[in-house]
Amino acid sequence: MNGDILFINLTDGLSWVENRRELVDKCIGGSGLAINLLNELCPDGVDPFAPENPIILASGSFIGLYPACSKTIAMFKSPLTGNLGESHAGGKLGAAIRLAGYEAVVIIGASSKLVWIDIRDNGGVKVNGASSLKKMGGLNTIMALSESSSCGLQSIVAIGPAGENFVYYANVLVDGYNFFGRTGLGAVMGAKNLKAVRITGGGEISVKNLDAYKRVFEKIYEEVVKSGKMRKYHDLGTPQNVLTLNQIKALPTMNFKLGYFDYAEQISGEYFADNLLTRKNTCPLCPIGCKHVVILRSFFADEHEVESIEVGYDYEPIYALGSNLGVGNPMDVLKLRAVCDRYGLDAMMTGTMLAWATEAYEKGLIGLDETMVEPKWGNAEKYIEMIKHIMTMPNEFYLSMAQGKPYKNLGEEFLVAIGGNGLAGYHTGLAFIIGTAIGARHSHLSNAGYSLDQKLLGSTINPVNAVEALLKEETWRCVLECCGVCLFARDVYDKHMVLEALNTIGFNYDGESLEKIGRVAYGLKYKFKFKEGFKFQNLKIPKRIFETATANGIISPEDVKKALTVAEAKIKEIVKEATAQ
Repeated sequence: MNGDILFINLTDGLSWVENRRELVDKCIGGSGLAINLLNELCPDGVDPFAPENPIILASGSFIGLYPACSKTIAMFKSPLTGNLGESHAGGKLGAAIRLAGYEAVVIIGASSKLVWIDIRDNGGVKVNGASSLKKMGGLNTIMALSESSSCGLQSIVAIGPAGENFVYYANVLVDGYNFFGRTGLGAVMGAKNLKAVRITGGGEISVKNLDAYKRVFEKIYEEVVKSGKMRKYHDLGTPQNVLTLNQIKALPTMNFKLGYFDYAEQISGEYFADNLLTRKNTCPLCPIGCKHVVILRSFFADEHEVESIEVGYDYEPIYALGSNLGVGNPMDVLKLRAVCDRYGLDAMMTGTMLAWATEAYEKGLIGLDETMVEPKWGNAEKYIEMIKHIMTMPNEFYLSMAQGKPYKNLGEEFLVAIGGNGLAGYHTGLAFIIGTAIGARHSHLSNAGYSLDQKLLGSTINPVNAVEALLKEETWRCVLECCGVCLFARDVYDKHMVLEALNTIGFNYDGESLEKIGRVAYGLKYKFKFKEGFKFQNLKIPKRIFETATANGIISPEDVKKALTVAEAKIKEIVKEATAQ
């Protein structure tokens, strides 16, 4: 870990390197490095679309070295949540950053015209005009910028038209199959007039003890491939969740009005794998191949003019664009996913907004004057039209949709989002809701409350005990994020394995100091959130959550309130500890 951070100012096109080895040694890298830099560089109260809002792309210390470690961490101020913007993406990006000689890339300022950045490991950084890429989808942009003859590992990230139009939940495509999906990084890039970043790394990543590194690598590889801990992700992938959750009546359906979908089998992982799967894709140094891909054909003109595109599928988009919209045709789910990908929209938040709009239309709160098309459960063609309108924002209604807000505050009780972020597809019980609420990025991946619910299926969980368990899980996950570990491999990378792997690359920690790094990272995330106005008393839990039975019964508002009161006190103490470091 050399400690070099690359800074690029889009306002004047200048770039420079700062060495922050002391900071990397203190926080390992990844999530810890990113949140330290965000707290340092982001002005208090900055508009998320202002040039001063930094974009930080941080690589973890295990990336490029160990199996199933590829998660680059992006941090920024989010237009969607109004505070912490955090998103994780697999692909080649983290390894390319490290092979180019950096621990992180920080982008500040804003260009007066649309540009893309070219970063190479010889220290060269060039800001290029991107007028020819305007309104182009992320995949086509990546294809246009790819260099087949490049010397080194190349990674390209790009936004679509939604990012250029500042849709609050615009995403960023990474290498064609991965995404910075949540909290609106695409919109922040759009505000900077930044269409894409290409990074080519041809250097080396050193280790402290080569023999020990080889032994630990083989040990981890054996666990990943032969232990069965990651078999689910290789075989069916996360879409295996569809039938599992449907069976326990925890599959959100038609805007969380139900927990069971009659057509779940048609959009299940089993159906996709048996009938539509074309191939699997993977990240560098990962033998799992969790990215399941199909080829979708569409006719765009007479005389059988056909477009064939590859579409990745996983559980969250299947839920968000499938069961939660009443769409039970697998090809329709793929079409909706493909449209979101083409425009550069987070599929989960898009599904959340479409589900809210459909119910608001049903209840007569909005009409055709607002929607322009008739939203109807299961009608993918109508939803495709609405997605186009979200991207172009032709009226005030779609402007509100693009900002992730209920139009004129109508029906906010059934806009199923917490902290501004649309809920993931797990109506499992109390722990999932608490976990989403207290998660620093309001994500199911923050602490996996849904997993806790499923382990205690049929039992009643004490809200205070839930908070304790979820905080412990999230602070540990912050350690894994510092290392760049894919959370699919969390059962492989236990504390002992992480300590052993860190030792081979020059970090000397014991279990207590390692856990402290996670608590500090989590505390610094909340320090940023509080600084930017986040308050637990203002955190709204949509009424719908308390109306529909979960896999563990009806959730009590009193239990959620009690949990958040306890969590707030504990989190403030963690922030105090982190700030004192």
